[in-house]
Amino acid sequence: MLAKITLQVSSVDQQPTNYQQNSDQAPRFKRRRREMLVFLLPNLFTTANFFCGFFSIISSMRGDWQNAAIAILIAAFADGLDGRIARLTNTQSAFGEQYDSMADLMSFGIAPSILIFAWALQPYGRLGWLAAFMYAACAALRLARFNALKQSTEKRYFQGCPSPIAACAVGSGVLFYREMGFDAWKDLYMLLVAFLLGASMISTIRYRSFKDLNFKSQKHFGFLLLAILFFVAVSSAPEQLMFPILMTYIVTGAFAEVVRFMRVRFKWIPGKGRS
Repeated sequence: MLAKITLQVSSVDQQPTNYQQNSDQAPRFKRRRREMLVFLLPNLFTTANFFCGFFSIISSMRGDWQNAAIAILIAAFADGLDGRIARLTNTQSAFGEQYDSMADLMSFGIAPSILIFAWALQPYGRLGWLAAFMYAACAALRLARFNALKQSTEKRYFQGCPSPIAACAVGSGVLFYREMGFDAWKDLYMLLVAFLLGASMISTIRYRSFKDLNFKSQKHFGFLLLAILFFVAVSSAPEQLMFPILMTYIVTGAFAEVVRFMRVRFKWIPGKGRS
């Protein structure tokens, strides 16, 4: 009898109390909740990107061109943060990549095409909406190619103009023409810009990505100073400077590709003629 009582007491001592179980589960619950919040953080920026694209479409339908353009620029800013936050927190996922592509198509494909048609291309009728459709289709093709070739593309260059840069060119173009008082000439110029941006997105022209720059090294420190001066200049007059700077980036990429082709095909070096 005494042995039986002793066995029961020892078995009771070995079982953890409810307080011990709750105290063990509390840190685990907090850690799981923190991991969930960290996982949701980049998707929140993707959602902000998606929201800005949708808001831009609504603003274009109402004729509020300025807010529609600004929403596209904010969407590009949010798109630049979600991927970096996912890499910093090590929360990359296939779901996040697909969600980001859907948001990019909304903000950098559909929204800019509707804005450029409603603002400048309506007078051209069928040609105008075909130009807007070409822009949207090229943006979709650019995003699909980026997802398919993500692992095999060179880090230093984009293959084709990135859709966020093309969308920012559309949005900043609206602000530029309204600020400079060039609304009377916007129709023809923006028709050409729509075809140029669409062609640049689906082209194989290499555009510098600047992802390989290491600002910690003395070699690339000058680029950091140029980047600071660039942001200061754009911040001082964004409506006047952003559109010319973006169009210069797009046009010089095509010009550099022509020079590169001539050097390879004809052994030509600028300033020396044919070798």
